[in-house]
Amino acid sequence: MTKEKTSTTHKVLTIIGSILCVILIPILIINITLIAKSYINKDEVPSIGGMVPLIVLTDSMVPEIYSGDLIICKAADAEDIKVNDVISFFDPVGNGTSIVTHRVIEILEDDGEIFFRTRGDNNNTEDKELVPAENLVGVYKMRIAGAGHIAMFMQSTAGLIICVVLPIILLVGYDIIRRRIYEKNNKQDTDTLLAELEALRAEKAEKEKVDIGADNSDSTEN
Repeated sequence: MTKEKTSTTHKVLTIIGSILCVILIPILIINITLIAKSYINKDEVPSIGGMVPLIVLTDSMVPEIYSGDLIICKAADAEDIKVNDVISFFDPVGNGTSIVTHRVIEILEDDGEIFFRTRGDNNNTEDKELVPAENLVGVYKMRIAGAGHIAMFMQSTAGLIICVVLPIILLVGYDIIRRRIYEKNNKQDTDTLLAELEALRAEKAEKEKVDIGADNSDSTEN
């Protein structure tokens, strides 16, 4: 009964561990990659395989994109951008680090240089400045509704603890518990086997005593 209970506990822990690995390891890898890249290349937007995750802070692109959404943009060449594409770019009138995601309404070329005229879907007027090709971050591909709030939390101290430190502790803790259960099961199996061997030895010894007693009785009668 105890062995069956231990086996069930081991199976439950294995399932929980597998779920934690499937959910937490990708988050951990993505988080660490983005954080590392943001520190190594402070002048570049961190990306994974050419895909750039961005957090939307305004409603200028409603109903296509909402504030608090997490959007994924793909790095692209300026020559591949077409009118009506939604692009992310460094704001030409910003502080050099702010990124805007708006729709391309016109593409212009001046002395071989490409410029984009852009506008937010929810704005009444176009953006004040043309966007030079060098400011292009990528072309919008998809959004994850509301995930931007989670991403912002993950960048905070509490978020780093919960999304980076805690997953490591959980995975290490699971591995320790799994190993202890495995070792305990092995010890129980070994103890059971040794007990069975000892019982067999005792039974054999008892049988030998009986046989010796029988032989002595036969010798006396003769």
